[in-house]
This record gives sequence, structure tokens and C-alpha cells, in this order.
Amino acid sequence: MGYTAVHPVWGRLDASLDDLGCGRTWADVHRVKGLGLACPECGGRVFARASQHGLRHFYHRVRPPDCELANESQAHHLLKLELAVAARAAGWRAELEVSSELRDWRADVLVFDEQGRPFMALEAQLSPVTPDEARMRTDRYARDGVAVCWVAMQDRPWARAVPTLRVRAPAERGEAWTVRHGLARYTWIPRTLKGKAKWEHITCPLGDALAWILHERVRVHTGVNGTVWWTAPVYEELALARARMEADAKATGQAAAAKRRREETAAADRRRRAAEQRALDRQADLEKRQAEMERLNGFFQRTGFDLTAWDTFTRLVRSASGKAIVYGEESRRYGNGLLVHARPRGTGDGYTLAAVVCPDPAALIRWPEKLDILVPDHTWLARLRAAARVPLRVAVLDPRTGRITFDRVHPVLDPVARDRIGPDEHTPPHARQTHTDGSPGVPGPAA
Repeated sequence: MGYTAVHPVWGRLDASLDDLGCGRTWADVHRVKGLGLACPECGGRVFARASQHGLRHFYHRVRPPDCELANESQAHHLLKLELAVAARAAGWRAELEVSSELRDWRADVLVFDEQGRPFMALEAQLSPVTPDEARMRTDRYARDGVAVCWVAMQDRPWARAVPTLRVRAPAERGEAWTVRHGLARYTWIPRTLKGKAKWEHITCPLGDALAWILHERVRVHTGVNGTVWWTAPVYEELALARARMEADAKATGQAAAAKRRREETAAADRRRRAAEQRALDRQADLEKRQAEMERLNGFFQRTGFDLTAWDTFTRLVRSASGKAIVYGEESRRYGNGLLVHARPRGTGDGYTLAAVVCPDPAALIRWPEKLDILVPDHTWLARLRAAARVPLRVAVLDPRTGRITFDRVHPVLDPVARDRIGPDEHTPPHARQTHTDGSPGVPGPAA
């Protein structure tokens, strides 16, 4: 059954309107014999009648199986009428079961604007359709400049693809149709990133929802997951503000993360360069040491100095003197010993001759008394004592024990010194000073 019929003279009739939309009354068509009314869908003959509740409509005496109007359900029939009544109550002209000029769509209810142009179709969709079919039909309306609001009574997958109101029929006569889903508001309290924000669907009378839609107080909104619903612009703006805040926070976080990555990369690069420089420095030190050891090879062969103890011996020299030192050349003037030059640490002063390492005892005749002699053990000290012809200052720096002993050696042929120090020793006790490496207050070789 449908709400519309076509009269050969009067044209289109709408049973939901008092004047049938053509200036006639219901009495002009109801139970009037010989009246030739046709179905606008299939062209078959229809008749006017009213239900036991007074609901006026047109029906086929023999129901055609391929006519949608003849085969629609009671629920669909009632919902169409409710949509038309609600649109008219909101102040709009609304007609039932209107087809396009090309008949490529037929709206359950078509709403017209102030200039009489169709601008929105209200579709009561109770039968199953696919999401793609719902989108296709929506696009078909859009090509003719007509928006569409779908209305369903159950949750269907297609309802998430197109703007849809899900409604509930009145439980009792006199109650209103109610929107349960499809009209949503955005809540965000407090309005900070930590505040909870969500879209929540509201319940309201169907008439109110359609009035808001037709007066454009609400509009179609597509969520981030592609779901479509109706909402007010203020809620869209609020959701957009939240999205911007999240995007700004994300951008800030990404910028901070990028900065940390750059800093970490720079730090890793600095560590790599430092490690490379240390490796180069170690290589340079190794090459320098190898060159130094090659330079001193003649000294080592002459003195028999243990090469493995040379580095430790050098550290003891630095510790005892408290100064920076460098080794010079072997000097015939100073008994073929290895010259040691020193300067105070942390200054730019030049190096001065401070000591000589392991001079040949046989060359000690007329030895300068102001120069310290450095030896690695007491065997060398004994050789110096046996051959001394002038007073000597000797420092024994033992690389095996780390001990440093300073001694004053007197000439063995000096009778005054021999009488003073006795027959069994060459150095008086008060002239000896012994310490371990690193003890404070220990005198070192003279500069």
C-alpha cells in the first residue's frame, strides 16, 4: 500500500495531505465508484481506503509482486508517514513517494526548499542493503543536488556508511517516535589532553532531530574511522580543537624525539671521533715510543738496562722530580750517560739539564758535582761508589719495587771523607733518604 496515486485529471494525489495535494478532499476519492486511480510505481489500478485507525492510503486490489509500494511492510508505511508529518511540522513542504524526472530514484519523503526545489530525501530503510548500495543510492541523490537522511529501526552495517538515524517506534498510541542513534555530541571534560573526550549518541524525539537536520542546525560528520553521523557544528569544532591539540602535542613530542636523536647521534659521533682520536694518539704514542726506543738502543746495549723496566723507571723519575722530563742524548762529557732535561709542570719555561742516567763509572774523573745521577738499582750505586773521584748525588729508582733512594757518594780516595764515614760504609746515615713512589715531601733530582 502507498500514500500516493495518480488521477488522470487531477494529477498526483497524496493521502497524507488534507487537500490531497491537488485541491480535492478525501471524500472525492474514498469509495467513489468508477474513479480511475493508478499506482505511481507500477501503473496498476489502486483504490482509496482508511485503516481501522483512520490511516488513509491507496491499495492494489490485486497486489503486483514487482511493485515496491504494493509490497512495503506496515512498519515502513508508518515510518514514511511519520517522516512526512515531522518535516511538515518543522515548517517544510514534504511529499511522499516522489520520483526523479528520470525515475532513477524515488524518495519515501522528499522535502522542498522555499523556492520549491527538492533539497532532501528522507528514506525509511527497513529492508537489508549493503553499505556499498547505500553509498551508491546516496551518491545518486547527490548528483541531482539532493541530500539524504536514512532512517532505520535496527542496527545495520550500512547505517555506518551513510548519514542515518536509528529510531524506535512508539510503544503505545500517542507516544512519539524516538531517535536512539545517529545524532551525536562531543564531550571533552576538562579541555586538556588529559581530559576524557568522546562522541556520544543522544536520544531525542524524531521530530526534533528532523527539524535540526532540515534547518541545518546539525550536519553530516564523518569520524576518523569512517563512520557517519549527524552532529552540530560546535561539536565538530570542539573535536577539531582536540585533534589540533593532540597533533600539536604529537608534533612537539616528535620534535623533541628528533632533537634527542640528533643529540644522541651527535654524541655518538663525538664518542666515535674521540675513540678514533684516542686510537690515533695511542698509535702516535706507540710510534713515538718505538722511535724513542730505537734512538736509545745504543744506550740500552751499553748499560744492559732492562727494556721492560724502562717505562716504570721513567715514571719514578717523574715522580721523584715532580717535573716534566725528556731524555736527551748520551753525553761523553758526562760519562756517556743519558741526559735528563726537566721543567716545572704547567709552565712554558724551557727545559734545563737536571740529571744523567747510568753514566760509565770509569768516566767519573772531574765529574760536575751539581748534576744528579739516576740508576735503576744498588749494583749501579756500588759501582759508582767504587769509582767516585768527586762527590756525587745519586738517586736509586728501582722499577721492581717502586722505591726511590737518594744517596750522597764521596770520593773513595778522600781521606777526610773516609775517616768521617768509617771503614765499612761510604755514605753517612744522615745523608741517605729513602722513600716509596708518591710519598710527599721527598726531595728529587735537582733541576
